[in-house]
Amino acid sequence: MDDRPEPPPRQGGRVGHRRRRRARRTAIEILFQADLTGRPPSEVLASWREAGRHIPPYTEELVLGVERELPEIDRWLGETSREWPVHRMAAVDRTILRVATRELRAGLPVPVAIDEAVEAANELSTEESGRFVNGVLARIARRLKGPERDEEPRAAHD
Repeated sequence: MDDRPEPPPRQGGRVGHRRRRRARRTAIEILFQADLTGRPPSEVLASWREAGRHIPPYTEELVLGVERELPEIDRWLGETSREWPVHRMAAVDRTILRVATRELRAGLPVPVAIDEAVEAANELSTEESGRFVNGVLARIARRLKGPERDEEPRAAHD
């Protein structure tokens, strides 16, 4: 075991980026479990805590935010997924899209939200999932785009 402290963030905040990515992945795991078991995400989150698992603050923020906004998030996903009802999406894709939609609605920069979601889909789901997730999120980003958002939604990992 390496007892050295984690190094401070370098230029570009790579350590913070890794922590946030880990927290996002934990949120995806919790929300995926909640989806598959039909339990409320907050209940799954509590059971993880009771089991002694570390829950980063950003994980809790994402899980509770998705739970709170789930009807609205799913409505947006259904309206932008082009012929794919939310209940017919692969559970892991649906979960990744929910987390990324929550992050987009909370103001995470569009390229970051899309890149992170596409990478998660490519690692955790099928070959086609990355493109599917990218397309849905690009449409959501366009829908959210307003005067306060200067970033243009872009295709990630084309």
